[in-house]
Amino acid sequence: MEQIVYEISLNAFSFFFYWLLMMSHFLPLDPNSLELKQQDAKALGASLAADYQSKTPYHYTCIDDFLPHEILDRVREEALSMGVKAAENQSANERLKSSFNPDRMPRYSKAVFHALNSRSFIQFLEKMSGINGLIPDPYYNGGGIHRTNTTGFLGIHADFNHHGIMNLERRLNVLIYLNPNWKEEYGGSFEVWTDDMSEKVAGFAPIMNRMCCFSTGANTMHGNPEPVNHPDGDPRLSIALYYYTATWEEGRVSQSTVFKKRPNSNDAPSNEAILRLVREFVPPIVYRKSRNLLHRLKKIRAR
Repeated sequence: MEQIVYEISLNAFSFFFYWLLMMSHFLPLDPNSLELKQQDAKALGASLAADYQSKTPYHYTCIDDFLPHEILDRVREEALSMGVKAAENQSANERLKSSFNPDRMPRYSKAVFHALNSRSFIQFLEKMSGINGLIPDPYYNGGGIHRTNTTGFLGIHADFNHHGIMNLERRLNVLIYLNPNWKEEYGGSFEVWTDDMSEKVAGFAPIMNRMCCFSTGANTMHGNPEPVNHPDGDPRLSIALYYYTATWEEGRVSQSTVFKKRPNSNDAPSNEAILRLVREFVPPIVYRKSRNLLHRLKKIRAR
């Protein structure tokens, strides 16, 4: 009898330990197959919907321990194996950030990005955000692995809103951080601001396995304006994915990245007024061509 009780207790303990292990992360994405059950994805998204959609000044959420740790450990290792790359878009608003397209990443990382563009993950995002018909970006325009080195930052801004190749409207950003033992004083925190720049609403240090997701629009001001200053010189690494809908209307003028200055800071002046003036008086086709040319020139200058 005692042996039976012992075995039952041992089995119960084993089950409880397994349950704790499974519950140590939020999204049950299988580390080997990278599969996510649709019913699980939709249920988890629905559980976050009320909180996500109630946030102001725009909808956002932050989830710790988002994926199984072994997934992001491997992605971080592969990201670091890519080495240091020339910074992109160096300006007074952005410095020392480079990105790696997932198509050029090692096999496992590439598969993780595919999983985060899968039907199941899209359904998770749709249930959470209330945005139906989300479309992933197979081109990873602006997305991928982002690396910000020491003294690097990205000023407070609202994102570009139009995918020119697919003619889609940008609606949602997902950021997953890859920085173990990161502290807030190391800089690089993701910040949420009001459109008039009167208040920083929230800030999230880019700690390992933290996911920040937010809806994007013309006035969704965000960024990581505090320079990276890890004591060991470690870079700030993140996964960045953007999602779109087929709601872009004919004749609508696209928006480039709009930067705004934080009050009482040394940030570069806002470029909002200049961009608005250009969009108002320059024909759309000329505006798009000039914007693309300036983007290429900034890349050349950063090399």
